[in-house]
Amino acid sequence: MKALRLAVIGTGALGRHHARILADMPGVELTAIADTNPVVGAEIAAKCRTTWVADYRELFDRLDAVVVAVPTQAHHAVASEFLRHGIDVLVEKPIAKTLEQADQLVELAATRGVLLQVGHIERFNPALTAVRPHLREPRYIRAERYSPYSFRSTDIGVVHDMMIHDLDLVLSLVPAAIERVEAFGVSILGEHEDCVQARLTFVDGCVADFSANRVSPVTRRNMQVWSADGCAHLDFAARESVLYAPSPTLRYGTSPLERARQPGVNLEQLREEMFGTYIKVHRPTVTPRDQLTEELLAFTDCVRTRQRPLVDGVQAARAMAAAERILEQVTTHAWQPGAGGAVGPFPLEVTQRKLAG
Repeated sequence: MKALRLAVIGTGALGRHHARILADMPGVELTAIADTNPVVGAEIAAKCRTTWVADYRELFDRLDAVVVAVPTQAHHAVASEFLRHGIDVLVEKPIAKTLEQADQLVELAATRGVLLQVGHIERFNPALTAVRPHLREPRYIRAERYSPYSFRSTDIGVVHDMMIHDLDLVLSLVPAAIERVEAFGVSILGEHEDCVQARLTFVDGCVADFSANRVSPVTRRNMQVWSADGCAHLDFAARESVLYAPSPTLRYGTSPLERARQPGVNLEQLREEMFGTYIKVHRPTVTPRDQLTEELLAFTDCVRTRQRPLVDGVQAARAMAAAERILEQVTTHAWQPGAGGAVGPFPLEVTQRKLAG
């Protein structure tokens, strides 16, 4: 089998890991690394046993596919040039700076007949893979994503930086259209929003709540998915999943409420029996996998087989459209009666109250 010729454009926090993995991936030739910083670019290239170029345009006639890991504001410009040259592209999330740019990339990929995959890496999280077959027809979803400030992705706000992961996941679980969007947020450190709360209501009745905070003292990446079958709790950071579902005893037998009303009942024992006797607790086997490696393996497989990527440009653009609607609500939310919309910054005491809440 002929090796696929790939390059990585951008050697920042994610690009260098893309390069490291591709350098050791069977069936792949890491042809080059492109970065405008000669010191960093040459250093990463040496570690990955490949060559460094300052201008990615030198690579158009040397590649089968490319990974674009430049800052978000450059996604459209860089990815579009490779697509025009008939080169399959994996571009980091978010797909582009704006929804208009995202739609242009999707149209360009379709016109040129090339693959466009977007780096929504949580789709490859083993915690999700383990419970995905059980997440049918969600009725309520709650997603929380908190992180200390990383000083990366400062050209975008928390919606495009962090919440976009959960938007993509929820939209992959709920096929219905979005009926209503509610959101508010605050800016703490700069010109972009740092903390955002949002609610999406879908036409099928499903409701999804999102909470994203990139100026948090703790790291949290959780999701709860409620359906008629029960509730699934996913911890994306710990890569763990738990399923809670009504047991046959609860569905068809005696209700614990009926037992609780009986004279002389031992309530402490009844509490201990709640999870197990009445509510089944299942911890599915989660196979440890490196998500970035899985994402790159999926991309290279799609390049070879011409199958549709798990997260293509159309799906990424749908997440961008939801993000745009949330940002519209954030910028128009009035914190005071009669006040105009604003993202911030807010006085310290207000910010502290919002973080505490």
